Parts: sequence; structure tokens; C-alpha cells
Amino acid sequence: MARSRSVAGQMFLLQLLIVLLLVVAAVVTLVLQARSDRFQAARDRSLAAAQTFAHSPGLVATLHGPDPSKVLQPLTEAARKEAGVDFIVVMNRDGIRYTHPRPELIGKHFIGTIAPSQAGHVTIESVHGPLGEEVQAVVPVEDDHSNVVGLVSSGLKVSSVSSAVDRQLPLVLAAGGAALALATGGAALVSRRLRRQTHGLGPSEMTRMYEHHDAVLHAVREGVVIVGGDGRILLANDEARRLLALPPDVEGQPVTGLGIDPRMAELLASRRVANDEVLPVGDRLLAVNNRPTDRRGGPPGSVATLRDSTELRALAGRAEAARERLKLLYDASVAIGTTLDVQRTAEELTQVASPRFTDYATVDLAEPVLRGDEPRIVGAGSEAPELRRVALSGARDDHPLYRAGEVHRFAAPTPQATGFVSGKAILVPDLSASAGWRTQDVERTQEILDYGFHSLITVPLKARGVLMGIANFWRTEGSDTFEEDDLSLAEELAARAAVCIDNARRFTREHAMAVTLQHSLLPRGLPEQNALDIAYRYLPAQAGVGGDWFDVIPLPGARVAMVVGDVVGHGLHAAATMGRLRTAVQNFSALDLPPDELLGHLDELVGRIDQESAGMDEEAAIAGATCLYAIYDPATGVCAMARAGHPLPALVHPDGSVEFPELPAGPPLGLGGLPFEAGELQLAEGSSLVLYTDGLVEDRKRDIDAGLAILRDTLSRAGRTPEETCDAVISALLPARQRDDIALLVARTRLLPADRSAEWELPSDPAVVSRARSDVTQQLSDWGMDEAAFTTELILSELITNAIRHASGPVRVRLLRDRALICEVADGSSTSPHLRYAAAEDEGGRGLFLVAQLAERWGTRYTPEGKVIWAEQPLP
Repeated sequence: MARSRSVAGQMFLLQLLIVLLLVVAAVVTLVLQARSDRFQAARDRSLAAAQTFAHSPGLVATLHGPDPSKVLQPLTEAARKEAGVDFIVVMNRDGIRYTHPRPELIGKHFIGTIAPSQAGHVTIESVHGPLGEEVQAVVPVEDDHSNVVGLVSSGLKVSSVSSAVDRQLPLVLAAGGAALALATGGAALVSRRLRRQTHGLGPSEMTRMYEHHDAVLHAVREGVVIVGGDGRILLANDEARRLLALPPDVEGQPVTGLGIDPRMAELLASRRVANDEVLPVGDRLLAVNNRPTDRRGGPPGSVATLRDSTELRALAGRAEAARERLKLLYDASVAIGTTLDVQRTAEELTQVASPRFTDYATVDLAEPVLRGDEPRIVGAGSEAPELRRVALSGARDDHPLYRAGEVHRFAAPTPQATGFVSGKAILVPDLSASAGWRTQDVERTQEILDYGFHSLITVPLKARGVLMGIANFWRTEGSDTFEEDDLSLAEELAARAAVCIDNARRFTREHAMAVTLQHSLLPRGLPEQNALDIAYRYLPAQAGVGGDWFDVIPLPGARVAMVVGDVVGHGLHAAATMGRLRTAVQNFSALDLPPDELLGHLDELVGRIDQESAGMDEEAAIAGATCLYAIYDPATGVCAMARAGHPLPALVHPDGSVEFPELPAGPPLGLGGLPFEAGELQLAEGSSLVLYTDGLVEDRKRDIDAGLAILRDTLSRAGRTPEETCDAVISALLPARQRDDIALLVARTRLLPADRSAEWELPSDPAVVSRARSDVTQQLSDWGMDEAAFTTELILSELITNAIRHASGPVRVRLLRDRALICEVADGSSTSPHLRYAAAEDEGGRGLFLVAQLAERWGTRYTPEGKVIWAEQPLP
């Protein structure tokens, strides 16, 4: 305890001695420095006022203004009074005053030393100036580039600074006594507080912790900069010095005077919050985090951390480039191949590639590819075939490249020919240095170079082993040169486009084959007949062919059959089935069947075809067809029609009125189970019957009712010929994108003149045969056809005799003069005669044989009342 007190006494005496020494030293110092204090105070106040005004905002701009004195004189006077100095003078770089408390001195040379300040330094000196003995400071005014553009001087008379010795001496003595009183208690309190703040660490532990912290601060790969509230750097570790290229003695220097990037300096001095803000510093990109240090009661200032993100940015740039390439490939997969048209697909490739990948893009294809064929095989050492430029896309149209549609052949040494023959992509980074490329056309290649083209990638378009053409990618002045990475992207674009072009080529070939087959199965022309004035239109679908068909078939008795049908589905199978059905209709028409019976036979045929197709895996079922069959008789003006699931025909009367006559509806062909019914229309001469398929009136964007309304409005005009009617209907109803076949048949009726027919009704008596022969001879004489009388008498004699012998009821005879001389004999029997050859000893059986020999053709047709046997002879 005594030791403790002794130590306490020693501490007390030591503290008392220290306090007494401090008081004595303070008094002596105050007395000795009474005069120097005045000079020091004047120096500090003058320097502070000059620096403050020299760094004031807008001073540099004012110095460059037209009249600096006018702007700065009131400002300096206000600042002088506020700072408590005798003068603040602003001068130009040569020392000519812009301001002064005595206005008459403005414009005169400043009295004092300004050379160091002109070099960017602060000058402080004592001079005898206009206001007396004074201490003045000269501070340079610098612009953003650290150039001295002016000087600011502030001064204070020494006599204006009062001595503080008289005021401070009593305070020093009182403070000494207070310090002596508080020394003992203060020592204990300080000791306890230091131990609590240092967590009980002793001096050695504190030293070791500081050394560790200092080692860590300078070892981390992240720059740390601590800036004080006055904008001066307090600490910068080694990484910060490296990243910012700071000098070794950076501590204590203002941030704005270090020559670092202005944006970086502004951020470090601003104390604003920044989170990973990327700033360029030299050739580096630094990610900066900045935080103020006084947010929780700390000292004013800020602490910033710096990370070098240059490599990360480079990686991000490469990742962005890769993302752009992937997006380009994705867009290409969506945009290329939207149609099955070879030329359109090539155009889509050039439009995707330019301008996102290249400045100009061209596609050249072999001629057979455009027709859907495969080009000839190119072997090693072969020349490139003749190519046609089918697509070109670029920023401007005044280029010297081959235009779209031009045909050319690339010379063997050119990159295009080399790539086409080898099947490999060729990169030409510098066109001006490529001798082989110039062999194509010296003048044109020079024009291309003069235009600005400097780099080329040519890629062959090859798919499924078929080499179809080449794609060329060009870059002009202002764009980067093609590199190896660009070559792989060009190959990927060309590969995707090549598959689409090959698909379009195959479709073109198959579509051409299907259209050729379809056209071969349709009528090549209209047969000659006098009953109807007919015009037609047949338009195959733009994508694939269908099974629509039509036909006009002359029948005996000057009659004409018209048929329009539609096989369900598209493609070669539908076209082939259409041909089979058309052939069947012609064959059934040769039997001169009524419309309803003909559709019944056709329905059975379609059912059998469906059954055959169902048993073959590679062939799809037809699933039905629709048909409308009509027979027009010009002698009576009657038209008999029957339909199987087909749209109603349109009837245009001679006055232009339009109606869709109601006909008995029948099911589509191939369903079976229901009979077909026929209807009859009495048509006036000059009426028009319009038959069509559903592709004319029905579309994805238009229902059938709207199509029928348009058709009615289009047809309601009298006096048009069938050709004009066809043109008007197609113009009004043809869709922009035709997805189905269209068959249109317009028939305007004619009536057989009364003087071209003659008809007799005979009783069932063999005696009337001679009278009938006499009447026919007279009628032929009236027509001026006496040379046909003998043959006609024989034919009618045989036919009438057979009718009287084998049938019952009266016999009707009709003679028609149309394109042929037609003899018809009708009776009430349904028994059909058969041609047979009589033996040498037979007494009969030669009648029909004679008719067949004398007539050009003959046959039988059945009516509700019986049958009609007819025979045709050519007109004399």
C-alpha cells in the first residue's frame, strides 16, 4: 500500500513539476513570441482568405470573361470584410490588378513576389504596400487542367493584429492550477478508460495488432483510399497507389491535385455513396465503392475501395458478343424458311445477315435449283457452274456487286469458285491482297475495292449432299475485318439457310410434278358442241395441289354434260384420285345415264377406292369427294342436275338476276347408304349456269355465306360473255393466299332452232314404216341433204321395225340436224337391243349390224317412259 502511495506521490510530484514547467514555458513563450504571433496570425488569415477565394466556383470563367473587374470588385470587397483582412486582390497571370480596396489602384501592377505563384505555388511574404506594413499571401488560380490562369492575393496589416499575451497569461496560470488539481484523478481515469477501449491489451499487443492491420491493408488486392473532410488523402494502400498511379507521398495531398481522372477525383472528394460504379482510369476500368465515414458519428471524410474490373469487362464483352451471335442464330432459325419458295428463302438469309453480321450479303444459286432440280455434281478440279444471283441485301444500292437476277460464272482462282468446288467456307480478310479474287473481273473488282469493300466470307450452300450455290458476306469501310470467329457464324447461318433452300427446292420439284400430273388429268380443251357457250378457269393451290376437276362431255341428241368435282385432301394422291374419278365420269357418261344414277355408280367407285387405300399403309384414305353433274338438252332447254355434297350452282337469267336453285342434296361420294336425286330446270336461251368448287367462295378469312354473297353481286350483270364472267368472278373472289384449288365453269345456254328438228309419232303398225321413210326423205330434202336420204331411210327402217316388233305402244321418231345428223326412235320398252352377227342361214338379226355399219355411232339411252335408240351420221 505504501509502495502504491509512494508511486502515487511520485506521479503527483511529476505531474506538478510538469504543470509548473508548462506554465512557465507558456508565459515565457507568450512574452517572447508576442510580436511573432501578430505576424503569424496575419499570415494565416491572409492565406486562408486568398485560398478560399482562389478556389471559389466560377472564378476561372470570370477571369476569361469580358470585364473581370466589374464582376470581381464587389465580390472581393464582400469577402474581405467577411474574412477580416485588409485587402483581397485578384490579378491576371502577369500581376495586373482586377480588384483592390482602393479602386484607383485597379489596373496597376501588383506589389509583391508573384513568380512562384505563376508556377503554381503559394507565396507568403511581408511587404510595405499601399496600406502600410503588411503580410500578404499570393495563391494561384488553376483551371480544370491545372493551368495557372490568374492570381489571388490577400493581406493584413500587422498592426491590426492585437497581442493575446495579456488575455492568455491569467488563463495559463488558472489552467496550471486546474491541471494540478485534476492530475491525480485524471491519471486514474485515463488509465481505466484506455484499458477498457483496448480490451486489456498492453503496449506490445497493441503494437503487434497495428503491424498486422497494416500488413493486411497493404497486402489485399483491393485498393483502399481514405479521404478527409478537407478533400485530402489520409491513407492509400499499395493497391490503390498502383491502380491510381499515386505518388509515394500522397498522404496529405488534395484529391483534385493528383492528376487522376476528373470523374474519379470528383467521386473520392464528394463523399457520395457509390456501389460498384465503373470508372475509366487510364487503360483500366475500376469498380468503385464509396462510403462517408461520418454517418455514425465518425470523422468527416470518406473511404473508397477500388477493384480492377478490366478483365471482367473484357469477359463481359465477349459474353455479350456470344449472346448477340446466339440471338442472331435464333432469329435466323425463325426468319429463314418461312415459305417454301427458293428465292424468298435466299432473300430471308440476306436480310437476316445484313446489317447485323455483315454490310452486304448475297446468295448465288445454280439454275437447276430454281426449277427444283439438283445441279450437276462438281468434282475435284472442276469449275464452278453458272450461277444466278437470286438475293442481295445491303445498306446502299449504288454498289458495284452483281445485281439480283444476273447470271455469272466465278473464275477458278476466286474464293467463290474454290469454296463452291471444295464445299468449304473461305475467309478473305483483306480483299486488296487477294490475287485470286481479282481474276474474276479486274475492272469490277477494282470498283468493289474503291467502293470500300475490304473483307469477304464465302460459304457454299450444301444440304443433304446437294451443293446448290454459295452465300457471300461482305464488309465495307467502317466495319471490322472478318475473323475466324466470324467464319463459324457464317457457316452456321449458311447451313441453316441451305436446309431451308433445299426443302424449298424439293417442294418446288414435287409441286411441279403434282401440277404437271394434275394438268395432264384435266381437260386439254373444250369439245366442240352447239348447245352451250362455255368458258372455264382452273387455278391450282399455291401450296400443294388438290383434287378439283371439271369436264364438258358431249352426249347423244346434241346434249352436253357438265361436271365439277372436288376430292378431299391435297397432294399427288388427291390429284391421282381426281384423274380416276374424271375417267369414271366419262365412262359412265358414255352409258348415257341420268345424273342421279351416274352419281350412284360414282359413289360405289369412291367407296371401293377408299377400301383399297385403307389396306395400304403408305396411302391415306380419300375420305370422300363432292360432285355436281348436269345434262343440258338444247332441243328442250331442260337441264337435269344432281349433286353429291357439292355447293349449289348459280343461275344467271338473261336479265341479270341471279339465283342459287335448290337442288336435292346428296351426301358426299364415298359415304354410301343414301340415294341421289336429280332436279330439272327449264332454262331460257341466254341464261348462264355457273358451276364452281368451294375453293372459290370459301377461305380461312371468309366463310362460305360471304363468298356466295360476293359471287351473287359479281354475277348480277346482264350481257357479259362467259369469258368476261370468269374474269370478273376470279377478280372478285380470288384470295391473296390461295390455299385450295379453284375450278370455275360458266355455260351460257343456246336452244336448237325449230327448223333444225323434226318429230313424228307413229302407231305400232308395220305399215307405217314406208310412210315414215317418205316423211324423213322429204325433211332431208327440205334441209338440202338429199344425198343422206338413202342411208337415213335404211337406218330408220331398221330402228322403227325393231321398235314395232319388240316394243309396245306408239313409236316416236325425231330427226335433229346439229353437228351431225341424228336419228332417234323412242318406244315404251326398257329392253335394250344387242348387236349380234347372224349366221349364213339366219333370216333375221342383221338390222342393228346394218345400223352400226351405216352410222358413225349409235347407242341406247333410257327414259322414264322407256328407251331411245339413236344413230348419228356425219353431215354431207
